[in-house]
Amino acid sequence: MSDVVLITGASSGLGLATALSMHQKGYTVFGTSRNPEIHQEQHPFKFLYLENSDSKSIQSCIKSVLIETNRLDILINNAGVGITGPMEEIELDQVKNHFEINCFGPLRLMQAVMPLMRNQGGGVIINVTSIAADMGLPFRGVYSAAKSALERMTESLRLESHAFGIKICNLAPGDFISNIAERRHYTPLNKNSPYFENYQFSLNQMNQHVDKGIGTDQIVKIIENILQAQKPKARYKVGAPLQKLSGILKTLLPSRIFEKLLMNHYKL
Repeated sequence: MSDVVLITGASSGLGLATALSMHQKGYTVFGTSRNPEIHQEQHPFKFLYLENSDSKSIQSCIKSVLIETNRLDILINNAGVGITGPMEEIELDQVKNHFEINCFGPLRLMQAVMPLMRNQGGGVIINVTSIAADMGLPFRGVYSAAKSALERMTESLRLESHAFGIKICNLAPGDFISNIAERRHYTPLNKNSPYFENYQFSLNQMNQHVDKGIGTDQIVKIIENILQAQKPKARYKVGAPLQKLSGILKTLLPSRIFEKLLMNHYKL
């Protein structure tokens, strides 16, 4: 039987591109969505309902996979949302909700599949994070923080589970062409805010970067490489050269110089 893969957030963007590619290559693919019935008729792989902030939903989703296949070989934690806003003004409830979806949800899924993979004698978990996890970006601090937290948890689990034959890694893309701007939570622009002009500039810049980002095919290729690797690295970065270099520069340059580079880039 072909390897069974569960891909969260498979209704659009990177998740959909990955699911279609893996289906074409012969994997048994299950994709998740909050509205699976809408997407099922359009695509050749199976869609399941999942709300990754709900443990019962996660258990139900995994149970559905096991009923059909009796195993789960690969988990790709792709589902996530964006969020923007000045740290001083962003609503704390939105921060909590963002961490539920982008950080705690993937952790819940990892905790749910680890016993299965351990009993099978192996498996692969790929957590889609972001190059933004390398640093606190202006007006994207919550997103950077949630992705960074997920990366640190992944690194810990990778070490803890090394003896079980389960391959675990982070995949950190830079900007890529997607509809994330449509799904992103925006702290509203407030003309009375002291951050108004800088925040507006950053929003425009973010959307331009997404529109000019790399294609999802480049990221899908990295996923294929990870699945074929005997010993995957802890982290894979894919994106524009300058974005990939940014994390290295942060470690090499004095903090004040690196901060100045960021401020110049974002016109702060």
